[in-house]
Amino acid sequence: MNLEHRFREFLPEARRIVVKIGTRVIAQKSGRPDMRPLKSLVTQIAALHRQGYEILVVSSGAVGAGVEALGMKARPTSVPDLQMCAAVGQARLMTKYEELFIAEKIKIGQVLLTHADFQHRIRFANAKRTMEHLIRYNVIPIINENDVVADEEIKADLSLGDNDYLAALVVKLVRADLLIILSTVDGVLDAKGKRVACIENVNDAFALVNPADAGGLSKGGMDSKLRAAQIAVKAGCGVVIACGRNKNVLADVMSGGDTGTLILSSAL
Repeated sequence: MNLEHRFREFLPEARRIVVKIGTRVIAQKSGRPDMRPLKSLVTQIAALHRQGYEILVVSSGAVGAGVEALGMKARPTSVPDLQMCAAVGQARLMTKYEELFIAEKIKIGQVLLTHADFQHRIRFANAKRTMEHLIRYNVIPIINENDVVADEEIKADLSLGDNDYLAALVVKLVRADLLIILSTVDGVLDAKGKRVACIENVNDAFALVNPADAGGLSKGGMDSKLRAAQIAVKAGCGVVIACGRNKNVLADVMSGGDTGTLILSSAL
């Protein structure tokens, strides 16, 4: 049995899982939430939740939803316009999540975070306590970057990276066992476009990709996902990068199937 298969066998044993959903996974080109993949992911998350897994969702897509709702032709570049899009889009995105999770008889709670929440000791403790309380009461947190008030993230070169970085910080905040980053590609791809099934040392993976300018509605790219993975694995959390539009992707990951790219944690 090779190394990858041996460690994939342990994935079902993870109890606390952060699922990061990228903008392009759940949005049309216009920015409007794409209900087919969104409903599929909610159904899968609900199934895992009922199996006893503790799930936290970090979801992008608010700015894109605002761009579409406001009739803009492209994602704006000015901070005030981005904040306006976030304010309009976040409400629309949460409405969709609420509708879908109600159908699954599961309660959700909105959590909006900024860099300051992780840098200030008291705010960090408050955020951690809130997350733990939501989980204890079987509420799934839907987490996003608070773009409406936090212009430092929305305009910085090292932004929260379409929430990749935010997801890694949430991993550390709640001491998650597994981070699943859902994108629109099957995982980390090599120079020939072939999926890399397993990465033992995340630092070696950067040679496989170019720093990405994702363009369009999203800010991330594989480079930002690997940087997020760096943070997560140092915290002892395994990482899987997979395609969020693949049918049953979460069930496949959690059953130890050959899906996406598995990045081993420092503890393994």
